[in-house]
Parts: sequence; structure tokens; C-alpha cells
Amino acid sequence: MLEQWKSWLTEKLTVPEDVITDTPRLTMIGQHHLLVENHHGIRSFFENRIELHVLDKELIIKGEQFVIKKIHPEELLIAGVIEEITYGQRKEGGADGKT
Repeated sequence: MLEQWKSWLTEKLTVPEDVITDTPRLTMIGQHHLLVENHHGIRSFFENRIELHVLDKELIIKGEQFVIKKIHPEELLIAGVIEEITYGQRKEGGADGKT
């Protein structure tokens, strides 16, 4: 019911979906900067791989020389060489998938 109401409200108010539904928004500038809005925390961070919680999913960014340029509760700016972005089911446990 709540999801239907959010969808209706988004349509009627012509508000971007991510504002009402907390959907992640990714803005990539070339291959070297990625702005992630509406994330729910960093699961793991390595120089060549970052895993973020987004809603009930997981966002995995692969590449090289990653640096966090800006971090706020729901906004993250990543710099480096971005080679791959994957959006999939959230794993349970730590960075290695174990609890």
C-alpha cells in the first residue's frame, strides 16, 4: 500500500522517484568520478572494490585507485578508475560474506 502511494505521489507531483522512494541515484562523470546518492552505508572499501548498501540491494564498484573524496550520511563521491558497477542482492555477514 505504501509503495503504491509513493508511486502515485511521485507521478502527481512530478517529483523525481529517488526523492520519494529512497531509490539510489548514480551520477558518473567520465570514468573517474562516481556520485552515489541515497546509499545506506559502506559495506567494504578497498583500493579496487567498494561495496555499498542501497535499499535491500548491494552496489559493487570495481576499478583501481579508489579514494573517497566526499562522504555524507546519504551521499558518497568516489574518485579513481571505475571499470564496473554491479547492482544485486545483498549478501549477509562481513566483507567476505561470513557472519
